[in-house]
Amino acid sequence: MLIYAAADLHGRPERLAAVESHVAAHQPDLLVLAGDLSRRMRPDEVAGSFNRLSLSTFFIRGNSDSRWIEASLGQTTQLQNLHATRKIVNEVGFVGVGGTIPLPFHSRLGLAESALVARISDLLQPGDVLVAHPPPYGVRDRVLGRFHAGSRAIRRLVERRAPALVVCGHIHEQFGIETLGKTVVVNCAMGRTCGGVLIRYDGESVPECAILP
Repeated sequence: MLIYAAADLHGRPERLAAVESHVAAHQPDLLVLAGDLSRRMRPDEVAGSFNRLSLSTFFIRGNSDSRWIEASLGQTTQLQNLHATRKIVNEVGFVGVGGTIPLPFHSRLGLAESALVARISDLLQPGDVLVAHPPPYGVRDRVLGRFHAGSRAIRRLVERRAPALVVCGHIHEQFGIETLGKTVVVNCAMGRTCGGVLIRYDGESVPECAILP
């Protein structure tokens, strides 16, 4: 299965256009959007762009997304909110956790960490794909190259449940691919030199990832 993953579009027209261009060029089976998709007060602006893709899409909220984005994007069967649920595509499990689990700076969307992680832990299976907005603590999460700003709860969850892949974003300057134990962590935050990440995963072998320009 070919997955195209992107995060931190922030409703910017050039990033939405890049997503459309990469979908047309690579013809992925699934689009995964790991949060911060819209402008703070204009969630409806991105819905039309994603609907035009006619592609199965999983999304979660980021810390900059208002709660209205869930209603705005979740109006069609091809756009599905993955938060706190598990979905199967081509025999691969996908589990999502939206928002930010407490970070060392202000977030518009805070989550009850202990209850949420317990709920997600019950859903997540070894070999699954975990979609979260913040990276696991210590992995692709340095802010200004100085301090770690990832989620300790996500890290504990990954270490406990061993998903094959984590798709995340949030720390824009830390886009890239790294491993945490046997888990491949993909920070797909879009920016000047990252147009998202293309991932090939069959549910068994190690995911193959390539950063798109």
